[in-house]
Amino acid sequence: MTHILAIDQGTTSSRAIVFDAALSPVASAQEEFAQHFPQSGWVEHDPDDLWATTAATCRAAIERAGLSGKDIAAIGITNQRETTLVWDKTTGKPIYHAIVWQDRRTEPLCAELRKDGHEDMVTATTGLLLDPYFSGTKLKWLLDNVEGARTKAQRGELLFGTVDSFLIWKLTDGTSHVTDATNAARTLLYDIHKGRWSSEICALLDIPMSMLPEVRDCAAEFGQTRADLFGLPIPIYGVAGDQQAATVGQACFSAGMLKSTYGTGCFALLNTGSTAVASQNRLLTTIAYQLNGKPTYALEGSIFIAGAVVQWLRDGLQIIRNASDTLALAQNADPTQELILVPAFTGLGAPYWNANCRGAVYGLRRNSGPAEFARAALESVGFQTRDLLEAMQADWPQSPSDAVLRVDGGMTANDWGMQFLSDILQAPVDRPEILETTALGAAWLAGMKADLYPDQDGFSKTWALEKRFEPATDATLADARYERWKGAVAATLSV
Repeated sequence: MTHILAIDQGTTSSRAIVFDAALSPVASAQEEFAQHFPQSGWVEHDPDDLWATTAATCRAAIERAGLSGKDIAAIGITNQRETTLVWDKTTGKPIYHAIVWQDRRTEPLCAELRKDGHEDMVTATTGLLLDPYFSGTKLKWLLDNVEGARTKAQRGELLFGTVDSFLIWKLTDGTSHVTDATNAARTLLYDIHKGRWSSEICALLDIPMSMLPEVRDCAAEFGQTRADLFGLPIPIYGVAGDQQAATVGQACFSAGMLKSTYGTGCFALLNTGSTAVASQNRLLTTIAYQLNGKPTYALEGSIFIAGAVVQWLRDGLQIIRNASDTLALAQNADPTQELILVPAFTGLGAPYWNANCRGAVYGLRRNSGPAEFARAALESVGFQTRDLLEAMQADWPQSPSDAVLRVDGGMTANDWGMQFLSDILQAPVDRPEILETTALGAAWLAGMKADLYPDQDGFSKTWALEKRFEPATDATLADARYERWKGAVAATLSV
């Protein structure tokens, strides 16, 4: 048993990657699944799709690696966070579609809770804001709106889980109803300081605590797969939400280390060690990972639109065919033009948390064209990242001013974008050799628990740099450009 199977269940697709004993990926499989939008602002997934694509990609990845179940020492799982499922405890049948983290249907409930003065208590307990993003209000909506659900829940007949819990339930044939501390910390129901579900918040939302899964460390025994899936039972030893798994995969184990993942959106996490820093700048306080019963905390900032702005250039404006086209366009943009694109297509995330503002472009000229738009799109991601890092440094003054930003995700392949990121941050940006850091983090958690992989110190030594980007722009110029960005954001928020 010299390999680890990592399950990476995401928002638009499910992937499985097989890692060997040297922590190198040897085979993978990926399947997309349907997105459901029953009303404006509603986003759902069919739970059967989540399970079917996960099971299929696991089998395919093992087969492509030329292996069988007997070669897999353990399974690690990482998943889209906050997405909410409820299923029957006896039959395992979901009572409704999964309500996805992007779903905004509970905004009226969140507004009512804020108006009634509950946000301070919720934030102090969970580190989160009262926002539809998180699982708690989604779960209340399911109990209030699915016929018979609340009665069954009160009788102990229904179970709640984020995607990791649901997959483990399916993999273990209903023998394990569990989650890990990082996923629990995103539900709006978990006390991140006491390490247990909050009875006060569950009472506020009228959620029976019997529905909630048992919370374990990120590297723990989560159950064994049923034998018919892979030919024999395989232990599930690692679980972490996707952004926390990326933090682990980037080996950000020391306080002050920082990672940023650039996918559809962008999520930056700053390791604050054993201290849960209460944000004064609308960031989230969360659990980065938990090992041996000890949580390590982080400040987290989220950008709604990162890679999605490049998709907009391709699908909306149709000025590029491939994301890689932005590199040459940005390089050839007119240096005298200073277009600023505020990509608030679905509002702005941290530190603004304004869901109602919309995108805007400033500084347009008669000869502004595709090259200038491409450059402005890439720059918008760098500007937003600086927003997050400045908020983090304000919240946690002992954050190293010379901290290196470790990056991963699809956008990091763009050298121009990464150089601009380093310039605007006035900090080094490190791109690792293995960009599949989310799956790598899940694999390491499972492999470390299975005694196949080294401990934290040993794993940190395996992290390998592919390229470092150093600031090449004068700090005064970078600051001036950032001030123009802040002015553009202020104008956008005022509309």
